[in-house]
Amino acid sequence: MVARVVIAAPGSGHGKTTIAAGLMAALRARGHVVSGHKVGPDFIDPSYHALATGRPARNLDPFLQGEDRLVPLLRHGSAGADIAVIEGVMGLFDGALGTEGYASTAHVARLLGAPVVLVVDASAASRSVAALVLGFANYDPRVRLAGVILNKLGSQRHEDEIVTALEATGVPLLGALRRSDDIHAPSRHLGLVPAAERSAESQRLLPELADWVAGGVDLEAVVRVARSAAPLTGKAWEPELTHEGPRAVVAAAAGAAFTFRYTETVELLAAAGVDVVDLDPLRDNDLPERCAGLYFGGGFPEVHAAELSANLPLRQAVAAAAGHGMPVVAECAGLLYLSREIDGIPMTGVLDAAAKMTKRGKLGYRKAVALADNLVATAGQRVTGHEFHRTELEPGHGPNPAWGWDRTPDGFASPTLHASYLHVHWAGYPELARRFAAAVHAQRLVTAGG
Repeated sequence: MVARVVIAAPGSGHGKTTIAAGLMAALRARGHVVSGHKVGPDFIDPSYHALATGRPARNLDPFLQGEDRLVPLLRHGSAGADIAVIEGVMGLFDGALGTEGYASTAHVARLLGAPVVLVVDASAASRSVAALVLGFANYDPRVRLAGVILNKLGSQRHEDEIVTALEATGVPLLGALRRSDDIHAPSRHLGLVPAAERSAESQRLLPELADWVAGGVDLEAVVRVARSAAPLTGKAWEPELTHEGPRAVVAAAAGAAFTFRYTETVELLAAAGVDVVDLDPLRDNDLPERCAGLYFGGGFPEVHAAELSANLPLRQAVAAAAGHGMPVVAECAGLLYLSREIDGIPMTGVLDAAAKMTKRGKLGYRKAVALADNLVATAGQRVTGHEFHRTELEPGHGPNPAWGWDRTPDGFASPTLHASYLHVHWAGYPELARRFAAAVHAQRLVTAGG
């Protein structure tokens, strides 16, 4: 039995991330073993979940992983926990455009058989909050709205007015939280600032969040709601063990500039005989010992461009390794780091392309196809992915693009390189991890001399 609850909202900006992270921390402080999950492709919110729970961050996304994998991934990610808290995305019923709510929080809640608690920003309304809650409760009978948490209340009179109105809806009130200028997470052009970029502040903030939530939310009632979910059937997801024997080492970009990496990526590589070692391009001057592959995930290298550029020894080591055929995978931020420059600031120069910031970002799900055989995919391989960035590369692709979507080629690819703006969740496409791991093992043999 996996006790589970989805924390949703009518839309973005109601405070569900703050409350979800605070709830995870508060439940953990009460002695629960909490598993944190995020609906959608977001990397930033899960970084706070990991701090709050002390467990790896997890994402649940039917578009990226497939509907059939969601329950197995939840069972895998929540193994050993007594409650799973699942933070939604956008508004409860908002999914991929033109799909009638596919990959929405409501869609995921239905697939998981999970009750929903709605977080509502009540700062600009009173009795109207009840009408909103009633609409959400009745909109889709397949989604069970099990409770409401009011956020940003102004006074006791304000709270009393809403509480009285909510009684007619039949939806239980599970919490009421007052405005707090001290409880916030700073935003950046694509959302919150990752926890790793504000480590000291994040460590201070989580206990404050836990106390704030515990002071205004009936934690025992939330646990009862989570335990009311029906038992899940089927096996937990496990990465297929595909390698026995000597293990190889992949250096994966980490630290403040590279904070985006799906947990299952590391688990898939581990099952394929590859040990992932963190590499901080802001601090480390050389690749780790026995390194046979490089993985550069997402993040905000443009924010740290000057520091990344100042680490000349590592830039040169990465360029030399790639030049000698070491397998390299890069997604979005990693693509920028492999470029010649970001807004004129020198990077590694692995790719013959230059990056620059733009005023408008690109954000959304993508259906992509591999245009030729390369390091991670075979020609014709179809994947789903997600891109979100406010940079562009010139040229935007090489003679052998990594992917193509919407009749547009993207990225750079070869038998030893795969660099693109597209983020692909490898749990949905484990064959990508296996191909990369095979190339890394081949490189290990070359490095070892046979």
